[in-house]
Amino acid sequence: MNPAAGLILVVEDIPNVRELLEVTLRFKGYRVVTAADGQEALEQIAREQPALVITDLLMPRVDGFTLAFRLRRKAQTRQIPIIFISATYITPEDKTFALSLGGVCFIEKPIDTEIFLRTIANALSEGANKKLSAMNEETFYSGYMNRLDNKLCHKSTQITRTQRLLMNLPESQKEAYEELLLRALRERDEVQSEIDALNKMREKK
Repeated sequence: MNPAAGLILVVEDIPNVRELLEVTLRFKGYRVVTAADGQEALEQIAREQPALVITDLLMPRVDGFTLAFRLRRKAQTRQIPIIFISATYITPEDKTFALSLGGVCFIEKPIDTEIFLRTIANALSEGANKKLSAMNEETFYSGYMNRLDNKLCHKSTQITRTQRLLMNLPESQKEAYEELLLRALRERDEVQSEIDALNKMREKK
C-alpha cells in the first residue's frame, strides 16, 4: 500500500513516545495525526476517519480497551484496523482480551522500529479486509474489569516488593528503585481510576 494513501492515528499519552512514533511514521511517508488519549482519538476520528489506529492501552480518560470497544460498536468505524501497544498490559490474558476486541496485532514496548513498520504495512494492506464484529457489552465489561483487577493486584504486589527493597538498599542504589516505585504508584492510581470509572458507568446502566 502507498504510505500516503491512508491516514494513521497514533494514540499515546506519553509525549516523547507519541512524538517518536509520529516522527518514525512520517519519515516513511505516512500521513499521521496524534491524540493523547482515547477521548481525543474519538474526536479526531469524527473529523477524519483514519486507515489505521495505533493505540496504547493504559491512558487517562478513555483507554485503549474502551477506545477499541467503542470503534467496533459503530458500523462506520468497525472495520478500522487497530494495533495495540503497551508496556503495562502484556500478559497473555491481556493480549488475548485486546485482540478479541478486533485488534490486528499487539506490540510490546519498547518498540522495535523494524517490526513496528512491518506491522504497519501489513495492517494497512490486510487489516481492513477482515470482517470484524462488535463485542457484547456485558462480555466487554466483564473481561475489562478482570484485566483491571489483575493489573491492580500486580501493581500492588510490585509496590510492596519495591518498598521492601528500598528499606535495605544502600543510598547509592536507591535512586533507580525510587523511580520504579513512583512509576508503579502512578500506574496503580491510573488503573484504580479506570476501575472507579467503569463501576460508575455500569451503575448508570
